[in-house]
Formats: sequence, structure tokens, C-alpha cells
Amino acid sequence: MYLFVYGTLLQNDNQFGRYLTQHCNFIITGKIAGILYDIGEYPGLVIDKNAGYVFGSVYQIHNTHVLSEIDSYEGVGAIEEQPNLYLRINHPIETAEGIIEAWLYVYNLPVDGRPQIVSGDYMEYLRQKKSPGN
Repeated sequence: MYLFVYGTLLQNDNQFGRYLTQHCNFIITGKIAGILYDIGEYPGLVIDKNAGYVFGSVYQIHNTHVLSEIDSYEGVGAIEEQPNLYLRINHPIETAEGIIEAWLYVYNLPVDGRPQIVSGDYMEYLRQKKSPGN
């Protein structure tokens, strides 16, 4: 089972990002056709085959408990606030080695008025926001 991550789970200082790297194996970088939005403290992906790409990393998950932990972090599930912030779906991810079917979290709330992250690369976007003059 694979998981594609593109946002805060890529951050070294994120508790759940560290959890992911401790309990899963990084496989390869990948991309998916879509639009990435700045939701505030995190990004939101909307799949759109006519858009650019959103870039991230593919991890192999060996234990479904890990996916349950990440679901909780992403606000996914019946006991989470409704409607859920994200939906977890299985979707093809493009990689240098070919297509990998992976779970990923797509944003589930309206994106009206949210700034688009044009590069599709959340980590690059954060670096640019922190650089002097921005």
C-alpha cells in the first residue's frame, strides 16, 4: 500500500511527518495533475486533469494503523468534523518509474478566494514565503 504526500507531511518539523518517515519507507517522488491551494497553515489539492502538476513523495505503508493515524491528522473519518477537510482517495501517481496507485488526501471544502500555489510544490512555496523580500 502506498501514500502520496504533498504538503505538511513533507516538513521535517511536523510531528506527523516524522511519524510517517519513522513508520513507512520513502519510495520515490511523484506528481499528480491538479491545483494546489494555500489554505493557511496547510495546502489543499484539487485534482484537475487540465491543470499543472502537484509534486510530492510516495511512501510505502506496511501497517494500516499508520494510515489511521494519518487520517486523524488530515481530519478524515466519521468521528472528525463534518464535512471532513479532506477525502482520502486511491489515485494514480506519475513517477520516474511509471504509475503507482497510491492513497492521497484531496481537499474537500470550497477553495474560493484561496491563493493558488502555482508551482505545485508546497515546500518550494514555503521557502519562497520565508525568503527576504517576500
